[in-house]
Amino acid sequence: MMRSLPAFQSFPALFRLVMAFFLAALVAGCGSMDQGPDETASWSASKLYSEAKDAQADKTWDKAAKYLEKLESRFPYGRYAQQAQLELGYVYWKGNEPGSALAACDRFIKLHPGHPAVDYVYYLKGLINFNDDLGIAGYISTQDPTERDPKAAREAFDSFRELVTRFPNSKYTPDASKRLDYLVNAMASQEVHVARYYVKRGAYIAAANRAQFAVKTYPQAPAIEEAMFILVTAYDKLGMNDLRDDADRIMRKNFPQSRFYKDGLDRKVAWWRLW
Repeated sequence: MMRSLPAFQSFPALFRLVMAFFLAALVAGCGSMDQGPDETASWSASKLYSEAKDAQADKTWDKAAKYLEKLESRFPYGRYAQQAQLELGYVYWKGNEPGSALAACDRFIKLHPGHPAVDYVYYLKGLINFNDDLGIAGYISTQDPTERDPKAAREAFDSFRELVTRFPNSKYTPDASKRLDYLVNAMASQEVHVARYYVKRGAYIAAANRAQFAVKTYPQAPAIEEAMFILVTAYDKLGMNDLRDDADRIMRKNFPQSRFYKDGLDRKVAWWRLW
């Protein structure tokens, strides 16, 4: 038995086409009534920029972003457009849009690699990633750092390192250098924490690999003392006596008074609360 078609499909094709256009026009009309006329349609580039600056001063970041976006779109050439591109990264960041902020920074660097303020953009990129997912607060919170994604820390490190290397005389370089030191210590400690986790679960090869990575990648970090002790411990458990003795010799030379010889890997306070 043949199934009946829905009533709408039984109408002539021309009628269905007219109805579709009518519905589309109705939806578009409702949308336009909701939005109303664009008050900025006749604004000049200087007017849009001035309003964007006022919005930033008022900390209305969404409004500031909207004005800067319109400015760049309507007046794509000239100093106002370039300034809008420069400021959009910061405005997005303050408006809690880190993804858009990073994209704006990358775009500015690509379009204006020789701009006098490009050092600021590298610094801003570093700050955005540094503060991503609670930033410093995340590292000193009670959250287990093995549950955190170190991607943002690594990207912040790359941006700050680029700034320090390429622009040693930049006014942002001293602060970037301090943040680099912090990031090195934090990333090294995170690697060591994971290595200790493996030791406690008897995964000694994995523990040795993570500790060795920390030693090679972050040789000046304070956490390297513990990384060396983990190497000694892991090699000993694996029966790799030559490697154990080499690691022990290096550790005793560099950390002759290490507390790990007395206390081992046991700690009463989680390492990430000590920063």
